[in-house]
Amino acid sequence: MAEEFGRSVEDGLKLSRRIYLGKDRAVTPPKPPSHMDKSPAAFLPTAPMVYAVISDPGIVDNPDIPSYQPHVYGRCDPPALIPLQMNRIELEADSYLDTAFVKISGSWRVHCVMGSKSCDCRLAVPMGEQGSILGVEIEASRKLYYTEMIAIEDRKYLEKEARLENGGFLKPHTFTITIPKVDGGSTLSIKVSWMQKLLYHNGEFSLIVPFSFPDYVTPHVKKLPRKEKIQLNVNTGTGTEIVCKTTSHLLKELRREVGKLGFLYESEVLTWTNIDFTFSYAVSFSHIFGGVLLQTPSVHDVDQRDMFCVYLFPGGHHSRKVFRKEIVFVVDISGSMEGEPLEGTKNAISAALTNLDSLDSFNIIAFNGETYLFSSSMELASEDTVERAVEWMSMNFIAGGDTNILVPLKQATEMLSKSRGSIPFIFLVTDGAVEDERQICDIMKSHLTGGGLICPRICTFGIGSYCNHHFLRMLAMISRGHYDAAYYIDSVESRMQKLLSRISSTIIANITIKAFDDLDEVEVYPSRIPDLSSDNPLIVSGRCQGNFPDTVVAIGIFGDLSNFSLDLKVQKAKDIPLHSVSAKQQIDLLTAQAWFSENKQLEEKVAKLSIQTGVISEYTSMSLLETDRGNQVAESPGVHKLSQQANPQKAESQGRRRIFPRNPGAGFGDLTATAENIRPGAEESKLPEAAEIIIKAASNCCSSMCNQCCCMCCVQSCAKMNNEFAIVLTQLCTALACIGCFECCSDICCGGQD
Repeated sequence: MAEEFGRSVEDGLKLSRRIYLGKDRAVTPPKPPSHMDKSPAAFLPTAPMVYAVISDPGIVDNPDIPSYQPHVYGRCDPPALIPLQMNRIELEADSYLDTAFVKISGSWRVHCVMGSKSCDCRLAVPMGEQGSILGVEIEASRKLYYTEMIAIEDRKYLEKEARLENGGFLKPHTFTITIPKVDGGSTLSIKVSWMQKLLYHNGEFSLIVPFSFPDYVTPHVKKLPRKEKIQLNVNTGTGTEIVCKTTSHLLKELRREVGKLGFLYESEVLTWTNIDFTFSYAVSFSHIFGGVLLQTPSVHDVDQRDMFCVYLFPGGHHSRKVFRKEIVFVVDISGSMEGEPLEGTKNAISAALTNLDSLDSFNIIAFNGETYLFSSSMELASEDTVERAVEWMSMNFIAGGDTNILVPLKQATEMLSKSRGSIPFIFLVTDGAVEDERQICDIMKSHLTGGGLICPRICTFGIGSYCNHHFLRMLAMISRGHYDAAYYIDSVESRMQKLLSRISSTIIANITIKAFDDLDEVEVYPSRIPDLSSDNPLIVSGRCQGNFPDTVVAIGIFGDLSNFSLDLKVQKAKDIPLHSVSAKQQIDLLTAQAWFSENKQLEEKVAKLSIQTGVISEYTSMSLLETDRGNQVAESPGVHKLSQQANPQKAESQGRRRIFPRNPGAGFGDLTATAENIRPGAEESKLPEAAEIIIKAASNCCSSMCNQCCCMCCVQSCAKMNNEFAIVLTQLCTALACIGCFECCSDICCGGQD
């Protein structure tokens, strides 16, 4: 889908050469870096952008200065995407703990469609690390739109009367949605919000917001004022000083308090910013630091228990020893892993083996319908052994066969059963789903809860959308492990290296919070607290009833097997939206539990939390409500609780119409695709390599020639021809057109009969 999208944008930029802008220059396609000249990825959105969806190239023209355009026959299939010119852009980001809430507001003009025509427009929103869309509001010339989260059951009921439009996720963190029938020359005012995670490295938090706009979205009206505005608020929740490190834009400090900062950037610009907005800071402590935030729920909260959030930060400099490690890599080599997924996995594991200490030990199990072992026992990570392992992977990582996960997991667990003085890891990589996933969780749960100072951690990594990511998350959760995924094969190696780096830098294991035992009721997400690594902070959230003490104690085990103990001060979180900060984590973990237990009450709980917070889940669906400007409803746009309404068609009865994009949930795996060894990425529809923009004339020859140039180029070229050549060219085109008409008549009108 991403490749198709990029090609459609490239074709749209070619088609936009038809637009006449008076004395100003015409819109020209971007000039990507030399190594990406032929890559559709060069045209994917790097900031929130809006595109005109052009199926009929004949409507492309300047709505203010109509010009003579040669008539164009045919349609663009798939539709071309012309980036709209942007008139205004504002960014507001609020950062809390390890999560940022981003709001973008701006206006875009449909500068490329005749004033008497209309077209669909597509909004594309690239988000940062682990981004999750929260809401969209759109004002068009005659319509108002806003998103609404509804329960899946309500979608099934309402879908009969609703329109289905293109939308969903273009890539894992690039959300798209279609706005129907926007008039040429009109302006779209759009507000979009999402949440994303902060990056953490060497004691520094970093916020990176996609905010790099290509030059072709800059309006060509030279006197039009253009102002960029960025507002940033930081609240670490720790009550300690913040040290600013780097920033991409010239921010002016508005306020500074202990643990809080406020910044503003405003600038008159000639062209829009072409760099992402980045800001990094460090919290001023060098040792392991933590605390507890406590908050009472609002009256509108579906759960009236108190909310809490426990955080542990590893600090900037570590004198603490990391654990000695024993790692068994369990790698899926079924037929669907062929090519880039398996190659990326091999590269990531090779790099991880190179970084192991000589006292660490490892083994590798490759599996499909059978299992293949690098060694019958754990091997020390000496230089010679690592070289042999890399060579073994090159010879044995050959894709083919079925998928059987249980057998290699049992073998790995048995290998690690005698671990002493180290932290054992099972690193599972797969791109498929299997029928016995709940049985696997049950078996692993019974194995991992017994014996040993430190039980094996199962760290899971899913590739593509055919594997059951909730099963992989559940496996990680029951073993205090970690989970990550690469939904697109081009990110397999980088995402896997990041997860391997996290587990290799574990500094505290077996973490528990003593105060939880004294509360009347407590629910923790995740239920078994993962280990703390030097590469990531640890955030645990939950709900409770009872009297929370002023100080709680976190205990665990250091890498040298000495005891860890830290007093955590409990603070009232007055200005931090804990409910929103912890929403995605809770929804993901509760969804895994609901899948595993097949508990309908948990599914309903997830749906209610999703509807209340706006975070997408498997049990809810995002819809776009359309309202005529003359029939505006009194209630403001935002999150609505349709599933709690007595009449689920209330919105439609109030003069609103509903549009459903594709359901953007990850799903629960695809057993059929796994059995047929369909490769990750094959779920994307295969469309023609390029949209035929200057459409098919009477022959393929003319069509091919026209596809390389635009109509304005043809007009300019024809103006320079002499009369004799023009006559010959006209006669040739007429002859070809007659041949094309004859073939059309024989095939369609005459049914192919003589």
